[in-house]
Amino acid sequence: MRSSFPLSVSVGLVALLSLSACGFSGEAGKSSQAADLDQRIVVDNFRAPVADWALESDAAYILSLSGCLETLTRYDETQGKIVPSLATEWKQVSDLEWDFTIREGVKFQDGAALDAKAVVTSLQNVLDAKVPARAFSPKVVKAVKAIDDHTVRVTTPTESPLVPYRLASVNTGVLSPAAFKGQTVDPFGHCTGPFTPVSEKPKQSLTLDRNEDYWGGQVKLAGAEIRFITDGATRTAQVQTGEADASLSIPVSGLAALESDSKVKVLKADSPRTATLYMNNGKAPFDDVDFRKAVRSALDLDALAASVYEGAAIPATGPFAPSEPWAIEGAQAPKQDLDAAKKLLASAGYTADRPLEIIAIVERAEFADVATVIQENLKAVGVPVKIQTKEYAAVEPDLLSGNYDMVLSQRNRLIDIADPIGFLTADYTCDGTYNLSHFCNAEYDKKIAQAATTADAEARYKLYAEAGKILQDQAVNVWLVNEQAIDAVRTDLQGHVQDPLARYVLRAETAKSGS
Repeated sequence: MRSSFPLSVSVGLVALLSLSACGFSGEAGKSSQAADLDQRIVVDNFRAPVADWALESDAAYILSLSGCLETLTRYDETQGKIVPSLATEWKQVSDLEWDFTIREGVKFQDGAALDAKAVVTSLQNVLDAKVPARAFSPKVVKAVKAIDDHTVRVTTPTESPLVPYRLASVNTGVLSPAAFKGQTVDPFGHCTGPFTPVSEKPKQSLTLDRNEDYWGGQVKLAGAEIRFITDGATRTAQVQTGEADASLSIPVSGLAALESDSKVKVLKADSPRTATLYMNNGKAPFDDVDFRKAVRSALDLDALAASVYEGAAIPATGPFAPSEPWAIEGAQAPKQDLDAAKKLLASAGYTADRPLEIIAIVERAEFADVATVIQENLKAVGVPVKIQTKEYAAVEPDLLSGNYDMVLSQRNRLIDIADPIGFLTADYTCDGTYNLSHFCNAEYDKKIAQAATTADAEARYKLYAEAGKILQDQAVNVWLVNEQAIDAVRTDLQGHVQDPLARYVLRAETAKSGS
């Protein structure tokens, strides 16, 4: 089935991503005071780039939220659909081919013109990466080529209705050809966005100046500093004292202080994130489904949501939130049942010959307390657990190689593209590139493969629900609570729109009044 712009996503997805009554939009952030074009701001982010500036890595998210990196298409969180960005329009020209028309008159920050050849150079760099991005890899994109100066053709190995979504992934951000030197990527001065990076302190901060020649209109800040602060308490303190103008991902423990501060606005939005207890399905005793079900039955999710999350999250019903259009019909949050857990442990032949380990990543401050609750719940059924706290970057190689028992983490289901296909493929298919659970099921893989070629959104979402039920029936992980995206900004920050997916923070419209 051939499609053309505009493409929209379902009303359900719009509802999922819409800001809650507690949040505010750019309109709500209007101020009677005039913006001071000489102002610079500080933004505290919760993660730092871990792989230099390679576009296929999470570094692309830093470049995107910093207002440097832009993509051909963009997911508009207020309209709930894919909209033009560096491409003005697109259409499916055959079962396997999509053509994107490149916006004319755009220049990179180094003065080079944006054209189809430059776009192909940038996208090909991502395709050629040793570990390609999940959203844009040779598995889902066969080729990119310039048809003429302003047309890029994307060819897929199988018919895919999701190509415009993939071109909105931050991993497909476009850099000038001059950014690619050998095996390295240099974004400094080579983006198209409203801000250009001018200096960095590795793992500490990135400093940006206004792009005076931005194609999208006047940039209302002179510049900004993005700080990489993994400690949630520090991010909370800095926005409260005014050292930071905005802090992303505020921990629940910091909410009360910020919500009582008249100079701080707390922003909340429904988030496609679920705090999850990942279990290593490839390692005993987790390779037995009865053991995994026993762990699920032993946990008290209601108490967890009420205590650690102080009511700011709800017990999870499975891999999807109930508000999502692909939610499993009739799914209920599991209730603690210690007797059932003990019977399942007996069925699995479990013996407590060693304490199992839970890793709580330090980037999420609440995970230490979550681990303690789980430790107590499992102790009640005779499963000893010890807790390790580690930075995610340090533990990721062990997670990917299967050298762990359990880890607490949370994944954004829409982080790759505005559709869960990337998450469901990467995290749970047999060949998934981020399959931390080391789960493999042929029936599951078949449903995901079918969904990837299904253009009708309703039919595709039904397949997602069926795949999710397999994950639930196999107790692959314990999905703990559905979270909210919680950010905080100073009240003199103007034109700010919260992005629940944490991809866009600095925009041309972002401003601050004079002091």
